[in-house]
Amino acid sequence: MAAIDAHPDLAMKDTSLWRLLREDVACVFDRDPAARNVFDVLTCYPGIHALVVHRLSNAAWRRGLRWPARFLSYLARALTNIDIHPGATIGRRFFIDHGAGVVIGETAEVGDDVTLYHGVTLGGTSWTKGKRHPTLGDGVLVGSGAKILGPITVGAHGRVGANSVVTKDVPEGMTVVGIPGRIVRPDTQRRLAAHGIDLDHHLMPDPVGKAIACLIDHINRIEARLEAHAAEEATRPAPPLSAIRLDDLPLDGIVCRSCGNLCDQDACGDRDHHTHSPDTGARADHYVI
Repeated sequence: MAAIDAHPDLAMKDTSLWRLLREDVACVFDRDPAARNVFDVLTCYPGIHALVVHRLSNAAWRRGLRWPARFLSYLARALTNIDIHPGATIGRRFFIDHGAGVVIGETAEVGDDVTLYHGVTLGGTSWTKGKRHPTLGDGVLVGSGAKILGPITVGAHGRVGANSVVTKDVPEGMTVVGIPGRIVRPDTQRRLAAHGIDLDHHLMPDPVGKAIACLIDHINRIEARLEAHAAEEATRPAPPLSAIRLDDLPLDGIVCRSCGNLCDQDACGDRDHHTHSPDTGARADHYVI
């Protein structure tokens, strides 16, 4: 606000609409370090241009002037490449960074201090009339390319990662990423700036990558244990075959005289010498000598 108050040409009568526009311009300096001065913001920021026109078109829409409102919205889209339906409800200090490709539907509701990046869609999933677009709570940040679809709610101070597709409600203070969107970080694990707005959307966690990393770590631990076991077995002297007793063997099977291995298979090396005990039916040559 101080940046605007410092310019006498902007010190006009503080009507409700003018107050909203002043706050919209002032919030740019809090969320975009590239903003240099008010003149720069007013002339070079398409998000501000689209928002100014939307404030006017929304006022006309609420007064029943539907065609003029739609035409103003059409002109803003042609100028800025930002499509905001005049029926959408936009809160205070709303900021669209870069702006290209942003679409906000008719029944969308946006709270105060919300930030959208380019390519964001607040769209519907139904052709029926009534509430069909999402609601964003206060302080929500939506990364570039994200799609929030349907009459769902993103709770206050929630964050939506870039290119996510969100079709379910997001609790207050949570972070959602991925396709479909998954909740991954609670509010207690986020880093908030002094003014309460978290712009570190590039630090979004990756749940799939984290799961893969956990699997790789588990495999590494198993391989280390196998290598240690193999090294221990290599240093341990093997007992002679004649010293092995069947009762001491942990494995099923018997020692074959023909092949010298633990064997209970019919297909052994010396099939011609396999005979069976007349009492038990077991092969007579499958015993330790």
